[in-house]
Amino acid sequence: MLHRLIVKMETLTIRTHKGLMDFASPRVMGIVNATPDSFFGGSRTTTKETIRLRVEKMLAEGADIIDVGGCSTRPYSTPASEEEETERVAMALETICENFPDVVLSVDTFRAKVAAMAVDTFGADIINDVSGGSDPDMFATTCDRDVPYILTSTAPTLELILTEFAEKLRRLYDMGQKDVILDPGFGFGKALEDNFKLLAKTEQLLTLGLPVLAGISRKRMTFQPLDTTPDNALNATTVLNTILLGKGVHLLRVHDVAPAVEAVKLYNFLKQQS
Repeated sequence: MLHRLIVKMETLTIRTHKGLMDFASPRVMGIVNATPDSFFGGSRTTTKETIRLRVEKMLAEGADIIDVGGCSTRPYSTPASEEEETERVAMALETICENFPDVVLSVDTFRAKVAAMAVDTFGADIINDVSGGSDPDMFATTCDRDVPYILTSTAPTLELILTEFAEKLRRLYDMGQKDVILDPGFGFGKALEDNFKLLAKTEQLLTLGLPVLAGISRKRMTFQPLDTTPDNALNATTVLNTILLGKGVHLLRVHDVAPAVEAVKLYNFLKQQS
């Protein structure tokens, strides 16, 4: 089954409403949290003006994709209601589409109805589902709308992650999904040690022949070993992102775009010398 998956999805590209995006060079996804309670305070943007300014800054710094979320998924949080999330995401997408019509837009949601609204009303390009399809309608929603889907795993070990991905990819392909990005889910369902064991073996995810996203920005694995806080975890985030680039990761999801873009540029320069 694994061989079939590799053959079926051999090219590292995705098709968005804005055109074909390739991963010949690693890409950077900038985070926009249209929420009042995301774990990193610096990412919270709850008004049209703060959203506009944040997106403007991230695009100027080199972001390839903007990822919009309206419901915090921080540990032990109470999720926003579907109505609240829908309102927040709609406000953010409307603002971005009005000011930056050419940007590739991803929507971070685990709810199929929010995903459908984002694509149908605002032309969102990618659905980023941190739950791995916990909503039974999510796979059909993204397949029917022919938009790329970011499949996340909450399994604690690489072996379980690969098993989960293989099973869910089979279902997605059978439903007609053409473009999948894999996210091993750093910080989701994993203890600190699990995250670092996964980091040490991240390159094994490349055997599935799909683009791989890593989202470790300012998460617990960046600051807990250093006995600090998310606010002071930028340098640690950059260090771990650089390690992930060396493991072959194709897409970095970050709060701070400029340092990630610099890491990608230096990584690419190093590759050119070898």
